[in-house]
Amino acid sequence: MRISSIQSGRILVMAMVLALGAGACTTPSGTTGPTTQPSMSTEPVVVCELAYYTGSFAAYGPSLSNDVRFPIEEVINTDPPLGRSWELVSEDIGDDHEGQAAKICVEQHKAEILVSIAHQYRTYRDYMLDWWQENDSPLGPSVHGGAIPGNIGGKAAEPIFRAQGLDEALGTYGALYAEQEGLNKIVIFATQVEGFQLAANAAEEAAGILGLDLLERINVQASQPSYRAEAQKIADLKPDAVIVQAGSTESAALIKGAAEAGLSLTWIGETGWSEAEFIGTLGTEPIASQKSIGFPSFAPNTDTPAWAFFQPLWDGQTDCIEGVDTCPPYDAYNQYAFSTYDLMVQTALAVEAAGSYKASAWAPAMFEVGDGGEVCYTYADCVAMIRDGKDIDYEGVTGPGSYTDGGVNAVTPAYIPFGADGTPGEPVLLDAEKGLQILDQIKTDAECDPADPPNRCSW
Repeated sequence: MRISSIQSGRILVMAMVLALGAGACTTPSGTTGPTTQPSMSTEPVVVCELAYYTGSFAAYGPSLSNDVRFPIEEVINTDPPLGRSWELVSEDIGDDHEGQAAKICVEQHKAEILVSIAHQYRTYRDYMLDWWQENDSPLGPSVHGGAIPGNIGGKAAEPIFRAQGLDEALGTYGALYAEQEGLNKIVIFATQVEGFQLAANAAEEAAGILGLDLLERINVQASQPSYRAEAQKIADLKPDAVIVQAGSTESAALIKGAAEAGLSLTWIGETGWSEAEFIGTLGTEPIASQKSIGFPSFAPNTDTPAWAFFQPLWDGQTDCIEGVDTCPPYDAYNQYAFSTYDLMVQTALAVEAAGSYKASAWAPAMFEVGDGGEVCYTYADCVAMIRDGKDIDYEGVTGPGSYTDGGVNAVTPAYIPFGADGTPGEPVLLDAEKGLQILDQIKTDAECDPADPPNRCSW
């Protein structure tokens, strides 16, 4: 299996489906049914990942790429859908080259699967809609598409399916955890990155709905040499908790500065804190001096055969990509690891069920293999059932393989605290029903004309 890193330019549950957009559904209107003729090609399928090797998220890049490599090499390619193995190419997007990287993926690499359309999608959406209309390709599974409004995606003409819910949901969960724990006085700290700002906006709105006292919102540029001034400002405000929407380096610098200023409180971060880079930068010493350091996220379902298969396979991997310090790079509870695994497995199952790599066949099949058939938990079992002519209902580590009309997956909201040794502790489950009610009030929908793609949308 070839994995190349090409750096362009400048180097629970079912209710939660409703929380992230329209109600859970089967095949949405306006899409065609899956084809029945399998592809006759025997060439490998190029899977092009929009990767993070430079820029603000560079520290996460190798681990995130390994998250994509793992299900491809360890699971899917043992018996690939339609008999075609998958080959991963990782194209760097930096801070502002996502559109350029996406074009290289489809035009130069001839990618049939484009992984992780994300924060900058607005800047090249027209290009992708034209490409999909002309080529009926590529498929669009996304780990990092939470900044895209929930009513965009999930259609044959715009086949984006997201593994981790919306960024607004993660911001909402931060405020929900604060309210649940009686942390009434809060500060919101966010860097000027679209996804972080979106989550911070949601946290601020949710705080208002929940009756929390927002002492101040602090917006700063990313990658500053120091955040001591901001840490001192927080210390002067004396909050119960700080909701942080920032990268690992900025977050760690802020917490260290606050600890040096004598502050001890609860830090409610973002999902990137689950990556090894955060604790590696922060160290474990500040954990002991603070009341709690953790992040709102979603919890794996560890009581099913899906986890029993995934966890030992993940922990036993020995072929991590270059740049990952240790293999495995972090434990199986990491939501990037298990949600990427589920997303890629369901993508492969939908290809097999559709009998095609065409978006017009795959998009409706993504709904069909996650709802309504016989429950199965692993790729091998599920693909065998599909080949036997059975309808399946894939249940993964993340939970049900159900998606909203806009292609957003169901998750189980939780707060993940760090233990004194820097490892994730037991998830604190959050009130999913209350989260649903808040999200219904604050979620952003794109304004589109006409309603279904191809169309013009603004947000």
